[in-house]
Amino acid sequence: MNTTDIEIEPVAIKAWAEKRMIYLELTDGRIIGFPADRYRILSQASENQLQQVQIEVDGYALRWEELDEDLTVAGVMAGRFQLPLPSRAA
Repeated sequence: MNTTDIEIEPVAIKAWAEKRMIYLELTDGRIIGFPADRYRILSQASENQLQQVQIEVDGYALRWEELDEDLTVAGVMAGRFQLPLPSRAA
């Protein structure tokens, strides 16, 4: 008998924003977060606008309707950010 392991990519089941961080809870139990300021449109958004994040495409995408911004969960998990980390003053 042949068996095949099917690796299922984790998807988002919950998303929220807090203090300019976007958090995702994934189907595999992980919670990941990323700074909104790593994306052009999100970096200009208010805290209230960031909190309007919605999960779309069966958990594979994040959507901010008012901002007309979409991100893939896979892209976030892979660290495909648009902007560098802001430099910190010493």
